[in-house]
Amino acid sequence: MAEGTRTVRRAFKFRAYPTRPQEGRAARLLTDHCDLYNAALEERREAWRMRQVSVSYGMQSAQLREIRRADPAGQGRHSFTAQQQTLRRLNTVFAGFYARVQQGKAGYPRFKPHTRFSQAAFVAGDGAKWTPADGGMWARAAGPSVLTWASPGS
Repeated sequence: MAEGTRTVRRAFKFRAYPTRPQEGRAARLLTDHCDLYNAALEERREAWRMRQVSVSYGMQSAQLREIRRADPAGQGRHSFTAQQQTLRRLNTVFAGFYARVQQGKAGYPRFKPHTRFSQAAFVAGDGAKWTPADGGMWARAAGPSVLTWASPGS
């Protein structure tokens, strides 16, 4: 890298407009990611409550391969990287919790109901493919979908 230059990473938000069959698959995808999030939260909570042991993102990510192997029709159907993103999301929530503890304003992370778990993160090329020519994307668990730009506030 030349002196004075830097790498810029960009993230984009889109709203997907799935067909009816895709809606069911997308709902299942979000449900499975929500279940993973809640199970990881429960593992962290119970490890601390029972043994005063902290469970890190790295420990939970290492368990993910075995979880996928044990449940090939459920968790095993989805992108490994997208599931890691869900675990990173929980890790970010805990980082915020610990920062609030330092300020004396702690609120412990909560379990998410399926109805309020509305997004899953994908890394381009692993579980999702951007197809700009037709204005859409392909997701491993849901198939092809038409996308539009999401508003900045969404």
